[in-house]
Amino acid sequence: MLTRKNKLLIFKLISLFSVVRAQNILLVVIAQIFASVFILSDSNSVLQVILDFNLLGIVLSTALVIASGYIINNFYDSEKDLINRPLKSKLDRLVNQNTKLVIYFLLNFLSVFIASAVSFRLVVFVCGYIFSIWFYSHKLRKYLFLGNIFYSILAVLPFFAVFAYYKNFQLAIFFHAAFLSVNLLAKDLLNDLENLKGDFIHSYQTIPVVYGERITKKLFIVLSVIASVLSVLIIAFFNLSYMETYFYFSLVCYFVLIVIMLKSHSRKHYFLISIALRLLIFIGVFSIPLLDFELFYSRIIDFIFKS
Repeated sequence: MLTRKNKLLIFKLISLFSVVRAQNILLVVIAQIFASVFILSDSNSVLQVILDFNLLGIVLSTALVIASGYIINNFYDSEKDLINRPLKSKLDRLVNQNTKLVIYFLLNFLSVFIASAVSFRLVVFVCGYIFSIWFYSHKLRKYLFLGNIFYSILAVLPFFAVFAYYKNFQLAIFFHAAFLSVNLLAKDLLNDLENLKGDFIHSYQTIPVVYGERITKKLFIVLSVIASVLSVLIIAFFNLSYMETYFYFSLVCYFVLIVIMLKSHSRKHYFLISIALRLLIFIGVFSIPLLDFELFYSRIIDFIFKS
């Protein structure tokens, strides 16, 4: 039987996982590995790619930076979250602010230490990434447009670290990155709509606070149209194999989301649309192997029988 002390420890661990948003970090890690195995690497062995020390260093160091970023973001937004997300905020506060700061610095130190075992260039990238996330959390996210744009840039940077490692900068990759960035920008805009009350009280200069819900909804629709146009261009000009199905699916999704947004008028509706966007990104990550289904199938067989 668990003692009260053990129960408190378990709740604190759950709180920490909530603060660092472990599920989001895991998704980024999976996306980096999938991109390496099925798009970027020339190796015929899945294990050889996955066990590449340099790739593991890039993935782990960027994952630790993202985790520390969520912590510092939570640290600065603690008062605002009491208004916008009272239940989650109550869970997050099981770990006190001083402990969060200690973990923040520890994660950053570990990320730089791991990066130093890979290359000096990765150290420079990781240090720049750490500073950028802190600057975004401390300053930029409070400013009109800058916060949203910088958020989407920071979210895709871990993937460019992997692309740079393999020295693979095909035009198709930039189109996929642009599609992801627009999705993330639209999701961040929805977060601002959900958090309108807390942002207004704490003087965050977000688009909904400055221009109101009506203009923000129109901007979301514009971003949805841009994402749809990017989907069409990707389908038309690049070889997608079975992943083409995902981009057709995204076109349908964005059409439905635009219709729902036109009729939306409450925080609950914005939350549901945000969930739909998260699912679209999630499905997109797990659709990466479909870019080359034969390669995916052969590498799965290779992994099962030769590992």
